[in-house]
Amino acid sequence: MTIYTIGFTKHSAEDFFGILQRNQVKRVVDIRINKTSQLGGFAKVPDLPYFLHAVGGIEYQAMEALAPSKELLSQYRDKSIQWNEFESKYLSLLESREVLDNLNPTDFDNSCLLCSENTPDKCHRRLLGEVLASRWGVKIVHL
Repeated sequence: MTIYTIGFTKHSAEDFFGILQRNQVKRVVDIRINKTSQLGGFAKVPDLPYFLHAVGGIEYQAMEALAPSKELLSQYRDKSIQWNEFESKYLSLLESREVLDNLNPTDFDNSCLLCSENTPDKCHRRLLGEVLASRWGVKIVHL
């Protein structure tokens, strides 16, 4: 089983949807806090679910419980905490929400975790992917 991750920034719509189609992604799982910002361009809600379906027949699912809190993200962005502290707090937040125990691995097969960061190195989608890979023994591919 494979779970993909992608960030929409620095992608044109053509590139973004093409990447998802080439990898036969069946569902995009949106793990962002802010899904409606005009800065999201083609990736803002309600446009993204429409485009995913129209362009590639791809399902859309928002899972805000997998996103960092607004406070945690703000602390990292304004540099009041460093990445290693963000990482630790995000993983603790996932545990405290008890959301991971309620996820079904088969629901994530050929799904793609979506956030905004261009690369996965300092992004919560990578952290979540690593947790899911560890729990479920799945392959994580960063697009």
